[in-house]
Amino acid sequence: MGTVVALGGQVGGAKLAEGLYRLRGAKLAVIVNTGDDYEYLGLPISPDVDTMLYALAGIADANKGWEPAGESYGCHGMLTRLGGPVDVPLGDRALALQLLRADALRTERSPTEITLELAQRLGIEARVLPMSDDPVRTIVHTESGAISFHDYFMDLKCEPAVRSFQYGGADEARLSDAALDALHAPDLEAVVLVPCNPYHTLLPMLAVNGMRAALRKRGAPVIAVSPIIGGRALQGSAAKMMQELGREVSARAIAMEFHKLIDGIVIDSADQALAEGIRASGIEVLAVPTFMRNADDRLKLARAVLDFARAVRMRREIAVDA
Repeated sequence: MGTVVALGGQVGGAKLAEGLYRLRGAKLAVIVNTGDDYEYLGLPISPDVDTMLYALAGIADANKGWEPAGESYGCHGMLTRLGGPVDVPLGDRALALQLLRADALRTERSPTEITLELAQRLGIEARVLPMSDDPVRTIVHTESGAISFHDYFMDLKCEPAVRSFQYGGADEARLSDAALDALHAPDLEAVVLVPCNPYHTLLPMLAVNGMRAALRKRGAPVIAVSPIIGGRALQGSAAKMMQELGREVSARAIAMEFHKLIDGIVIDSADQALAEGIRASGIEVLAVPTFMRNADDRLKLARAVLDFARAVRMRREIAVDA
């Protein structure tokens, strides 16, 4: 049983990571997007990292996976009464993590070190790793001008039409030593791009200096899981962004975003008709149910992804020997 590295973020990505964690435990490393990070009342917020921590610790809210279950908002209520921000309801339980992160950063500890310690305190055996210890920020270029992803999402509610994306700082940022160690593990079994928005979650990660090179040099297959099912995104703004960028809203378009980087893609059974067209581009395809309604669905999809990665590796080895 080898090491598995998952790349991504968001709630959908965290769900699949949870399934992979149940299969691999300490043999899983999750490298998480930090391009959406922002500051709130002086506190550094890392939404994708936090979502992943809550999911793998088994404490995520069933309906709002970006916060812990049983959340309350007493602090936020008092903040708004005192004239504080209204639109970002940071809960009382979530506040604990932010305070500890902020305090640790003041002592000049790295985001990777801090995240690993938080994961350990939450009882997580897997390694949860920010994509870099250097700041990277996703900038959305819209019809109304350039804006941070946080402002685009929170203030503008994703309304302006998207024209392009920029990943500020990615060229200078470097992968952390822990992320490099995970990708260079001698027993690396598979790299999985979990289902999440490609434009503000996966592509910022791939833009980090050294990430694509590290993936290309790996000895394990890279498998993407499409966040698009039947021509739509189950949640989030991926479909809207794809349309505005002139992309087809389909699993095929997702595959093409990662062309020449991935070896295979897992698409939903509803998109089976797209499989041959994707294969024609040199990407292997597995069509299975990908909608994760519960823990059993997450486990089934995780097992299917790893079985697919194993089959891709075997076929590649046979081709080399032939």
